[in-house]
Amino acid sequence: MASARGDTDAGFSLSEVTVATALLALAIVSLAELVGIAVVANRHARDTTYATVLAFQKMEQLRGLTYASDTVGFPITDTTTDTAVVPAGAAGGTGLSASPAGTLDHNTAGFVDYLDEQGTSLGGGAGPPIGTVYIRRWSIEPVAGQDDRALVLQVLVTTLRNSHAMERGSGARMPGHARLVGVRTRRVPWVP
Repeated sequence: MASARGDTDAGFSLSEVTVATALLALAIVSLAELVGIAVVANRHARDTTYATVLAFQKMEQLRGLTYASDTVGFPITDTTTDTAVVPAGAAGGTGLSASPAGTLDHNTAGFVDYLDEQGTSLGGGAGPPIGTVYIRRWSIEPVAGQDDRALVLQVLVTTLRNSHAMERGSGARMPGHARLVGVRTRRVPWVP
C-alpha cells in the first residue's frame, strides 16, 4: 500500500541539517568575536575617561597655585609647593617653576606622580612604585614674549602599560591616555 500522505512530509535531509548547523556555528563565532571586541573597547574607554579625570585634577591643582602680582606689580609665583603628593606639600616641591625639557616624555622628579587603580596618589619620584597603574606628568613653560605674565600648563596621564610607548616617542594616541593644555595668566594691577 502506498502512503496516503505523499513524500512532502519526509523531513530535512542530512545536507540541509549540515548547512544549517554550519551557518549557526558561523553566526555564534562572529558574535563571540564582536563581544570580545566590545569588552576591549569598553576597557579602553574606561581607562581613557579615568585618565582624563586624573588630568583635570592635576590641572586644577596647578591652576590653584599662586601666580599673581603684588600691589606694586612685582610678580608673586609659588615655586615651592610639592604637587607630586596629595595633598600637596607646602614646601619641598617645584610649584609653578619652569619644567626641564622632556618632562612629558620621561619621568622627571618634581613633575610626575604615580597613582593606583583608584587614583590614589603613591607619590612622585623618578620611578613608579609598586601598585602604579597611572603615570601623571606635567610641564610648565613660560610663554615667550609675555614678560613673565603667562604660563603654558600641560598634563599628560597614561597607564603604566602604555607609558613605554610614550617614552619611545610614539605620537599615536594610546588607550588610557589623556593630555590637557591650559594657559595661566598673571594679572597686572590696574593703575589709574
